[in-house]
Amino acid sequence: MRDSESIISVRGLTCAYGRRMILRDVSFDVAPGEVFVVIGRSGCGKSTLLKHMIGLVRPAAGSIRLAGRDIVTAEGDERLRILKGIGVMYQGGALFGSMTVAQNVGLPLEEYTDLPDEAIDAVSRVKLAFVGLEDFGDVMPSDLSGGMVKRAAIARAMALDPAILFLDEPSAGLDPVTSAELDRVIRSLAETLGITFVIVSHELPSILSIADRVILLDDKAKGVVAEGDPREMHAKSTDARVRRFFDRDARVPSPGGAEGVEATL
Repeated sequence: MRDSESIISVRGLTCAYGRRMILRDVSFDVAPGEVFVVIGRSGCGKSTLLKHMIGLVRPAAGSIRLAGRDIVTAEGDERLRILKGIGVMYQGGALFGSMTVAQNVGLPLEEYTDLPDEAIDAVSRVKLAFVGLEDFGDVMPSDLSGGMVKRAAIARAMALDPAILFLDEPSAGLDPVTSAELDRVIRSLAETLGITFVIVSHELPSILSIADRVILLDDKAKGVVAEGDPREMHAKSTDARVRRFFDRDARVPSPGGAEGVEATL
């Protein structure tokens, strides 16, 4: 994929906390409208990569271009314009408990637009309808189920009509049925609205259901060790690191084929 065909282009990204190297020389692209999932075992750098891509942490080296603009080097108004073009759903939803669901969704509109309160409320309820919560705008977050909280958080991330949504472990803590419902919402938003998704996940059923493409991070390699359609990787890959993830095998085969040390996934 050429840069000109990408809505996200990461080049030579190196991420470190002090002297501790997490990721080294990572490069990949994401196509417009793609559901792109970052996978890998715990501690491989998935969350670190996400934090860098949404501008929370500056990398030690490399570039991250979102819709053609580099968030690493951008400052001031340019950086704000980039950030307004993306939406983020954090793992726990991060809804404010003292506000209704519609008020939570309307927060970005209050902060970054001059719309009157009536318009903000109307837009908020439209966003909630996109995620199947059109009847829950006046409800408090404490009265929602876990899956509903995640969907409301996605609606809030969509408030400013971003081209890109970043989701951190959207299925974490959900039962299989609720997780499948959330997966359908994500696929529907990608297909009907053309939103590009970058999702961090380790939930295998969800990955196989929603992802157009994945990258597999590895903590020892400190980078991407596999990339492609997760269903093909699951069915055909002979790479031990890929097999370990998709088969949920906690034993690491050695290069010679013998079993190695146990590793927690």
